[in-house]
Amino acid sequence: MASLFSGRVLIRNNSDQDELDTEAELSRRLENRLVLLFFGAGSCPECQAFAPILRDFFVRLTDEFYVLRAAQVALVYVSQDPTEEQQDLFLRDMPEKWLFLPFEDDLRRDLGRQFSVERLPAVVVLKPSGDVLTLDAADEIRRLGPACFANWQEAAEVLDRSFLQPEDLDDPAPRSLTEPLRRCKYRVDPAARRARGRGRAGGSGQEGEAEGEAAGLF
Repeated sequence: MASLFSGRVLIRNNSDQDELDTEAELSRRLENRLVLLFFGAGSCPECQAFAPILRDFFVRLTDEFYVLRAAQVALVYVSQDPTEEQQDLFLRDMPEKWLFLPFEDDLRRDLGRQFSVERLPAVVVLKPSGDVLTLDAADEIRRLGPACFANWQEAAEVLDRSFLQPEDLDDPAPRSLTEPLRRCKYRVDPAARRARGRGRAGGSGQEGEAEGEAAGLF
């Protein structure tokens, strides 16, 4: 997916407007995610009406206040604003995790042609492979809200991130209610591990049998 923006710069919509200008940074933000390309403009009344809906949709999927683990989704605002000032004004109240292209980047217009955007607002949903999942999900987002993400995730066969390490959490939350029990069940005491290692090195059949009984193998 990052290949769509290869050689380009994406900017985070935070106060510092951090630039993602390396392949590694782009991959970290975009790989194994559904990517939403939001085509809009601050001067468009329909976009102004849709923006709060899309903002709420995104926040409810990615904000830890609503979810235990942020959904595997990224959103790139592809501005169709006539001026940079209008673009900045439109983004001012949007989530910090949104990404956007620099105003001077012609890719803003090229993407509109590439994905045959004919009206605003439009939300193109891309699979992690870069293939198009839907050319315009705006109506679906209006009707279903965050519930439509599960349908997209299943259709795109996105790898469940519960099998991956969290990216932003210093103290990762349990992946399920039973995870602490699984951790206890499969935890091995270091001292016991060393003792078993010495037992194997000594080649004692009796110790090996005792070890097997402790592990429930006999």
